[in-house]
Amino acid sequence: MKNHIVSAFRLTLVMLVVAGIYLGIVYGVSKVLPTHGNAELINYKGQKFYANIGQEFRSEKYFHGRPSAVNYNAAGSAGSNKGPSNEEYLETVQKRIDTLRMKNPEMERMKIPVELATASGSGLDPDISEEGALYQARRIAKARDLSEEQIRNLINHQTEKPLLGLFGPSKINVLKLNIALNQLK
Repeated sequence: MKNHIVSAFRLTLVMLVVAGIYLGIVYGVSKVLPTHGNAELINYKGQKFYANIGQEFRSEKYFHGRPSAVNYNAAGSAGSNKGPSNEEYLETVQKRIDTLRMKNPEMERMKIPVELATASGSGLDPDISEEGALYQARRIAKARDLSEEQIRNLINHQTEKPLLGLFGPSKINVLKLNIALNQLK
């Protein structure tokens, strides 16, 4: 019995050290990142916005982000937990696709980027792909009476490339993109 208690105590100490080292590494890496492991706050027209949390944009004059399973409520971050074989989920995705096609009729023949029709695991993803932004470019150019070339240049300028050119996909923060869009005129 004594041997088991001593072994369990040793294992507990080893695991505490391993977990502590892991947490120290994660903390250290977070402090090297651009936001230093903190939320990214943006002040715009006297209001504060969190760039790390998806925002809802309904107007046709703005880029739309990923759909949210929690209606963009940061206090209730969650996915829908419905798989691709769930009929209700498939109906929801089809409604999103139909809405996208209706709002972007000139893109009828183009493939819809997946992030515009499906919610993220957290329901609060602030980013879309470059393809997701380009899919919406014509609608926004038309709604704002701008050239599509201006919108494409803005998208290109706002695209964040992968970390060190290797880690992660290219992405665009929808809030930052829409603020830059407001500053075009």
